[in-house]
Amino acid sequence: MEQTKKHIRKQLLITVVILIALNIAGSYLFKRFDLTQDKRYTLSQATLNLIDQIDEPLYIDVLLDGKFPGEFKRLQTETRQLLEEFKAHNSNIIFQFENPLENEDNMQEDMRMLYSRGLTPISVTVDDKGKQSQEVVFPWAMVNYGTKTSKVQLLKNVMTTSTAEKVVSSVQHLEYAFAEAISKAINEKEKKIAVIKGNGELHDLLIADFLKQAGESYFIGPVTLDSVAKDPIKTLKLLNDFDLAIIAKPTKEFTEEEKQVLDQFIINGGKTLWMIDQVQAEMDSLYNETGNTLAFNRNLNLTDMFFKYGVRVNPDLIKDELATSIKLAVGQRGSQTEYQDFLWKLSPFVYPDSENPIVKNMSGIRFEFANSIDTLKNDIKKTVLLHSSPYSKRLGMPTQISLSMVNEKTNPSDYEGQGDIPVSVLLEGKFHSVYENRVLPFKDPSFKPVGGENKMIIISDGDIIKNQLDKSYQPLELGYDKWTNSLYDNKPFLMNCVNYLLDDNGLINIRSKDVDLPLLDKEKVYEQYTTAQFITVGLPIIILLVFGLLFTFIRKRKYSR
Repeated sequence: MEQTKKHIRKQLLITVVILIALNIAGSYLFKRFDLTQDKRYTLSQATLNLIDQIDEPLYIDVLLDGKFPGEFKRLQTETRQLLEEFKAHNSNIIFQFENPLENEDNMQEDMRMLYSRGLTPISVTVDDKGKQSQEVVFPWAMVNYGTKTSKVQLLKNVMTTSTAEKVVSSVQHLEYAFAEAISKAINEKEKKIAVIKGNGELHDLLIADFLKQAGESYFIGPVTLDSVAKDPIKTLKLLNDFDLAIIAKPTKEFTEEEKQVLDQFIINGGKTLWMIDQVQAEMDSLYNETGNTLAFNRNLNLTDMFFKYGVRVNPDLIKDELATSIKLAVGQRGSQTEYQDFLWKLSPFVYPDSENPIVKNMSGIRFEFANSIDTLKNDIKKTVLLHSSPYSKRLGMPTQISLSMVNEKTNPSDYEGQGDIPVSVLLEGKFHSVYENRVLPFKDPSFKPVGGENKMIIISDGDIIKNQLDKSYQPLELGYDKWTNSLYDNKPFLMNCVNYLLDDNGLINIRSKDVDLPLLDKEKVYEQYTTAQFITVGLPIIILLVFGLLFTFIRKRKYSR
């Protein structure tokens, strides 16, 4: 008997020692296991590198608590689990979930405060077995680090999709969204963006929302090419201080001297984002008594430059059956003008299908009077980021365009073999100067005929960056169409372009991550509601009862002997 007691004490002591040793080892060794098939909780290396930089408390306030539809419970759960993974890697990350509308007495004041900070709510219709109700949700998070704050949009606004599908799409972007916000909060601005002026580019008010968004991460300044005529070397030196040049819808011809400045900026390693319209065509010119206008070639004198880099932006227009809507007056109802939405086939609705991280998992992007892009053979790597639908074709110039085109009847055979036209191309490689083996427009002792590794993006639509204005002539969100109340992914696309061109920490690659969240078939659940209730609620109770009875029976039988 005494021997047995000693053996038990020995086993207990060994167990305690092992548990203490495991706890001590656990404080030095860290390992978590992700058993999900899509590895959704395994953080990318770029994210881990970013988290490791946090050396003081970083606070994350998630405004996703309280009463809201079931779909958002899933978004809340995925957000919480991701942030728990962040915190497990760095204890300086502190997060909390809160309900911004919890105090009903100050609800209106709280909503105005959130609006002023750029946090817009959404109204969601909840359908519970045919009973509908409206809920207001603020799908945002705030990242606070020292005196700096950045915001995270948790719910992507994917057009023509259900709330559940929006949640799935949003979960795809959670890690990237938080990583980008943390990067803004903990890192100081370093890269500089030049907005090229002097050739009839878009007014700052028409690109204000883009400039505001880009200004959160980068320094932005204008560079006017007018000064090239007086002192091209000085202009080139000024431009070379920037990391990226944005050329947003120029309408006036570039001189050879101006082209040499831009060319040498590229050869010296400067990144460029071109948004070019090779055709003179504007929606405003259609709103006249006839509803007609003539579209014709716009000579920007950039053809030879793009040709040398490996692309050609053609002076044509793309007509696409997959198009965005415009609102037109169709008559009068009493004293009120009656409007109706029509598909405007010269405004393609482009859905990305490329695996490139710039556009992967992105929703539709609105183009307006887009041109086709041809890729040419040279040593530059070319990736088509965006292209029109299979049911699209090119219209040669000059051509008459009219609002009456909305009533045209078409046949799929009209587009046979003509669709999938490139409208945005990424170029990567060692660019050769357009003035290689040519007489230079101006003397430049530092002229280089070939540059190092570089990249640029060309988009065949200048209006892709253009935001609309409200009644007070204040800029609206880029991608928002006030006439049809639609929001397109123009801003995320352009910001991804900028981030890709300037990104040196690999955050943009996080966008390539795929997360598989199967959706619940509500129709089938409603049809088999009783069966679903029995499987999810009744069956577990029955199993517990059977197990309890069986355990009691076996126990009585064992100890009654």
